[in-house]
Amino acid sequence: MWVRALWEARTPALLRRRLLPASGCRPPAAASCSASAEGSRVRALVYGHHGHPAKVVELKNLELAAVGGSDVHVKMLAAPINPSDINMIQGNYGLLPQLPAVGGNEGVGQVVAVGSNVTGVKPGDWVIPATAGLGTWRTEAVFSEEALIGVPSDIPLQSAATLGVNPCTAYRMLKDFEQLQPGDSVIQNASNSGVGQAVIQIAAALGLRTINVVRDRPDLQKLTDRLKNLGAEHVITEEELRTHEMKNVFKDMPPPRLALNCVGGKSSTELLRHLAPGGTMVTYGGMAKQPVIASVSQLIFKDLKLRGFWLSQWKKDHSPDQFKELILTLCDLIHRGQLTAPACSEVPLQDYQCALETSMQPFLSTKQILTM
Repeated sequence: MWVRALWEARTPALLRRRLLPASGCRPPAAASCSASAEGSRVRALVYGHHGHPAKVVELKNLELAAVGGSDVHVKMLAAPINPSDINMIQGNYGLLPQLPAVGGNEGVGQVVAVGSNVTGVKPGDWVIPATAGLGTWRTEAVFSEEALIGVPSDIPLQSAATLGVNPCTAYRMLKDFEQLQPGDSVIQNASNSGVGQAVIQIAAALGLRTINVVRDRPDLQKLTDRLKNLGAEHVITEEELRTHEMKNVFKDMPPPRLALNCVGGKSSTELLRHLAPGGTMVTYGGMAKQPVIASVSQLIFKDLKLRGFWLSQWKKDHSPDQFKELILTLCDLIHRGQLTAPACSEVPLQDYQCALETSMQPFLSTKQILTM
């Protein structure tokens, strides 16, 4: 009892209403939770402490909060599992929610009802999170209007579900660090990631040429063909990046002024080696869990710049209207057929453990999307 009293003392009432298991109902084991929600109860993937996602995340019954004047009742349609979601559950991320928490930072839902003061969305509209940490891995939720952004309901479901993180990161990195012009080139690693696939497509829409680095794998040709179909000009392996054969790549294209690093370690060092003088490498991830190492000569004689990018920080530094403008810009690319969702596998919510395990496998070529 003293543990519950301490939790209630430290947890805001609104958060307790949204996370607390239905009163008088002991949450069943995850395997039996698929036969849950009735009345105001919803199903959600909840974790009460940090650890291995497949071990600490549980499917539980939660009570749905009452809809206040500025609130929006949303039925979630689909929500992806992103690397940042995994990191948050593990406790290794720059933004951690108060526990217990519902997993998921991204997804798309349909408005069911709105409070009397809500003016920006109406029942039937599609919405995505405006901020991280909302907890999208659930069947329904009540959010404040300011925590949501309306998106067109005529774009593909998978595109809407994966719109708010990776494409935004890709677009901002291509726009904010170097004044690139059509014909300029960009080099990136982790090119088959969600961000990497978005970079390829957005760069092509902007008239930019891309050099895309991937890890060697048995189905390399299949991956190469898929990335080139998205607009990639060159697809090379990490091993090829370190050879003298790279000079052939630059026979018909200028050295890149922008490098996008999601790996770190030796891979990032090689990206720097191929940057044009005065160029910039932007780091937005660290899959190798190794530091970025730059030689003194690269910094002094080539005047290379090392920067970082985190979408959550960008949102803090910009207004909600600016983020909405970014989302609508990306929706326009989707409508034009210039931006598609990454390769996805849709997984029912009750099969979450399999989806979590799969999302953490190496050489993953498809994003796991939980469907409600």
